[in-house]
Amino acid sequence: MLDDDFCFEILLMTDFMYPDYPFQSHYYKRGDHTLHFVDEGEGSVIVMVHGNPTWSFYYRRLITQLSKTHRVIAMDHMGCGLSDKPQDYTYTLQNHIDNLSALLQHLDIGKYSLVVHDWGGAIGIGAAARNPDMLEKLLVLNTAAFRSMRIPFRIRICGWPFIGQLLVRGLNAFAGPAVTMAVSKKMDKDVASAFVAPYNSWKNRVAVAAFVKDIPRAESHPSYASLLHVEEGLEVFQKRKLPVMICWGGKDFCFNDGFYKEWCSRFPHAVSHYFADSGHYVLEDSFAEIAPLAQDFFADEE
Repeated sequence: MLDDDFCFEILLMTDFMYPDYPFQSHYYKRGDHTLHFVDEGEGSVIVMVHGNPTWSFYYRRLITQLSKTHRVIAMDHMGCGLSDKPQDYTYTLQNHIDNLSALLQHLDIGKYSLVVHDWGGAIGIGAAARNPDMLEKLLVLNTAAFRSMRIPFRIRICGWPFIGQLLVRGLNAFAGPAVTMAVSKKMDKDVASAFVAPYNSWKNRVAVAAFVKDIPRAESHPSYASLLHVEEGLEVFQKRKLPVMICWGGKDFCFNDGFYKEWCSRFPHAVSHYFADSGHYVLEDSFAEIAPLAQDFFADEE
């Protein structure tokens, strides 16, 4: 059962906030909290894993496109989108991986493919590495699943004690600016509103702030070991020569060309598509080009 406050918050999020998001909501009780996910279509499974500060809405058009021929699952991480936003939760990489793994087990998912963006890279690869033979294909969208010392100052400051909380949770200085900073083409007003609608208060931005603080840069960081384990799992897929397609926005101020080159180096056999004029939200800027590429990439072999 969902608690009354959570149901009331969902009712407050009216339909006009979510253009192109006509999906039935599903919920999975994980301990004391509830995760929201989309489960559309039939056929081979594709799991889409979002990052920060987005939610499953980021994949709305790709879900519609691929669910015509596949079963598509897209979960909102704890604290994100239409999932619960507990204030006393431990928002760490490991817990996000555990949540995704638990949902896939709950849905009795066997073999599947992944689409990952932003934090979804580490979370998705972390979950897949537990049963590497189950992963069939990987679509990479401006993300990372390996260690890096590069964190832009404008993001690093959002993780500072006190001032980071004030900026991210109080002034909405992370999710809010992202709708303009993460794209090169101006978003439709209703689309921009939908991206930030679940993060409309100090309380509801708890995970947005926690994701920034959880970026591991030193071995002493609580999530460093988890990220190292993700990276080790990535090496398993490299050795397997897992089918990989990379669709990359070249105007990403955070996941810049250095990350793109790292992916290409780790998966030299990957099919790569570089969109020089697209930003971090590459699906917003270049969906028309990416949709047919994704359809062909995930097409079931006869």
